[in-house]
Amino acid sequence: MIKLENISKVYRTKEIETLALDNINCDVSEGEFVSVMGPSGCGKSTLLNIIGLLDEPDEGKIALNKELIMSYEDKKTAKMRNQLVGFIFQSFHLIKELNVYDNVELPLIYRKMPASERKQRVTEALEKVGLTNRMQHYPSQLSGGQCQRTAIARAIAGEPKIILADEPTGNLDSKIGHEVVDILAGLNDNGTTIVMVTHDEAIAKSTHRIVRLFDGRLVG
Repeated sequence: MIKLENISKVYRTKEIETLALDNINCDVSEGEFVSVMGPSGCGKSTLLNIIGLLDEPDEGKIALNKELIMSYEDKKTAKMRNQLVGFIFQSFHLIKELNVYDNVELPLIYRKMPASERKQRVTEALEKVGLTNRMQHYPSQLSGGQCQRTAIARAIAGEPKIILADEPTGNLDSKIGHEVVDILAGLNDNGTTIVMVTHDEAIAKSTHRIVRLFDGRLVG
C-alpha cells in the first residue's frame, strides 16, 4: 500500500541545513496498523507529510496503492491526496466557524459529490465516532476528545484506504486517548491501512508494528 525508497528530505534556511529524513526505505502493507516513534525532531511528522503527498522528498521515490508518484503539483496527485488519504492531526485542525457536520462535510464538497451522498457519508462517519448528537455544535463547544472524534470523522467520511494520524492522542488524557486509538483499531479491522505517529509506548505496542526514527534515520 505504501512504499518508500531511499527517501531523503533537507530543510534549508540562509543559515543552516537540517536533514529531516536520511535514506528511508520502508514498506507498509495493505491493512497494516503501524506506529512511528522517536524523539522530537527526528523526522516523524515529515515522514507522514511525505506519505500524504503534502511534502515532496528531495531524493527517493514513493508509491501509494501501487502507483508511483511522479509529480506533486498535478491534478491527479491532488485527487489521490483527497480520495486515497485521510489525515488526523494532534491539534485537530477544525474550522472554528463551522459546526461538526460542516467540518466533516468540507473535504467531500471538494470532490463535487452530490449533497445526498455527502449527507449519508457524514452521518455514517459521525455515527462511527459517537457524535451524532453533536452535529450542530461548534469546536468551541466540544471537549478535546470530541474535537478529535470530529477530526477522525472528517478523515474517514471520504472512505480513504490510508489514514495518517500525527499524535492523535497527544492533547488528550489517557482514558480518552485510548478511546481514540480504539476507534482507529476498529477502522483498521475493517481494512483501513493506518500509520500513526505517537510518543506513547503502550499505545504503539497495541499496533501491528513499530517503526522507530532517530535523527532522520530508521533504527532498530
